[in-house]
Amino acid sequence: MVTVTYSPGEHLENFLSTLAAATTEKPQVIMADNGSTDGAPEAADAKYEHVRLLRTGGNIGYGGAINRAVAEIDSSIEFVVISNPDVQWAPGSLDELVAAANRWPRAGALGPKVLEPDGSVYPSARTVPDITSGVGHALLGTVWPKNPWTARYRQENEAVTERSVGWLSGSCLLVRRDAFDAISGFDSRYFMYMEDVDFGDRLGKAGWLNVFVPSAVVTHTKGHAAGRHPELMLPAHHRSAYQFQADRHPHWWQAPLRLALRGGLAVRSKIAVASAVRERARTDDSTDNPSVSNHGGK
Repeated sequence: MVTVTYSPGEHLENFLSTLAAATTEKPQVIMADNGSTDGAPEAADAKYEHVRLLRTGGNIGYGGAINRAVAEIDSSIEFVVISNPDVQWAPGSLDELVAAANRWPRAGALGPKVLEPDGSVYPSARTVPDITSGVGHALLGTVWPKNPWTARYRQENEAVTERSVGWLSGSCLLVRRDAFDAISGFDSRYFMYMEDVDFGDRLGKAGWLNVFVPSAVVTHTKGHAAGRHPELMLPAHHRSAYQFQADRHPHWWQAPLRLALRGGLAVRSKIAVASAVRERARTDDSTDNPSVSNHGGK
């Protein structure tokens, strides 16, 4: 099992403590640490015998850190679990993923049903975005959540059944090592975000399947790093979105499309950052000043 840590705080302890009931096995956990300063990875390394701290030497990004850690694992190991440290495992969830992998011998990656902290279902099994659905979702997803492009991309209306999908959320994956090696793992050019979309898309193009396994359940307290630093995370998200589409439209005659995408995403990034910073400031003001009412609609 590999998890990337970057000052994960109490999330890491929750991740490791709930893992005990997720499987009858006791997998080795490698923490690929990208420069934590909170002491949480060191504390976990000292507390758990099956947990190992691997320092990557700096913040080399999510995909790069995963690749670095997987390179440490004996190639004879059939399955590698890739998970964020802010995941909490439901009892038996990891064993469910392994059982599904045995049912789907061509599955390169298998992902669980992912719950939000409030118990709602996060759409973790999606189609690979093309230009039309990607642009439609990017432009309208926040102002018109039920638009047809977002609906098609997020697959929220699909039956919650075990099935092959375009890609799976990288927050929690069981990956077949042969499949991981066949596509050379994650593309380290994606510093953060979209690396899971790219990974799933390349698995599919290489003949492997991405399989959604709703009988396995995890809870993901997503976005704790992004929420603290929107001015860093949101531009990274938009750069990754551009990288993904640019890679799939590489021809000289597609240069105008790439230019339009770059410009449009740059503008959208600035708007998103400004909005997130204002919201953070509003929240901070409300916290610091109890007399400020939070009951008004926004």
